[in-house]
Amino acid sequence: MTSLLHISASPRGEHSESLAIARQFTDAYRAAHPDATMEHWDLWDGSLPAFGVGANAKMTVFGGGTPTGAEGAAWAEARRVFDRFAAADRVVFSVPMWNGTVLYVLKQFIDVVSQPGWVFGVDAATGYDGLLAGRGTRVAVIYTSAVWAPGVRPEFGADFQSTYFSDWLRWTGLADITEIRFHPTLTGDRDLARARALTRARDVAETF
Repeated sequence: MTSLLHISASPRGEHSESLAIARQFTDAYRAAHPDATMEHWDLWDGSLPAFGVGANAKMTVFGGGTPTGAEGAAWAEARRVFDRFAAADRVVFSVPMWNGTVLYVLKQFIDVVSQPGWVFGVDAATGYDGLLAGRGTRVAVIYTSAVWAPGVRPEFGADFQSTYFSDWLRWTGLADITEIRFHPTLTGDRDLARARALTRARDVAETF
C-alpha cells in the first residue's frame, strides 16, 4: 500500500497559502488513490528534537563509535524522526519563503535527519553519496512567496528557498521532484496565481 506524507513548515494555519495548496493536493491525491495511506506532519507540533547534544553524537558516529548516554538518547530521537520521513513512498512538502529562504523549523528537520549512514555517506575520493536514492520515493514541493518571484528585480529579493531545498533533496538521493509554485508578487494578480497553483496541485496529485 502506497503512503503519502505531507510535511508542512508554515505556522499560519488557515491563513497559509502553502497549506491551502497542500490541502488541494492531498484532497486530489485521496480521490485518485483511495487505497493509499496519508499523514500530515506539522513541523511546529513539537515533535522535532533539539539537536545540540545530537551534534556530538553525529561526530561520534563519524569517528566510528556508538553514541551512549545523553548522546545515545539524542541519536535515538533523531532516528525516530528520520524513520518517519523515510518510511513514506510519496512526500509532499509545503515550503513558504521567509526572508528569502526556508523557515527555521524546516532547517531543524533537515539538520536532524541528515545523518551519516541514514541520508548520506561520504568518501574521501568520491565525495558524498545520497543514501535515499533508488527507493522509488517521489517528492512534490509547494513553494510559495509573496514578494519574490522568478524574474523580479534584485530589489525584490532572491531565491535561497528553492535553490537550497531542492539541492538538499538531490543531495539525499531524492531526484524525482515535482514543483508547485505560488509567487504572486506585490503587484501581481493574486487570485489568478492562486487558481493556477491550485490547478497545478490537483493535476500533479492525480498521477503522483
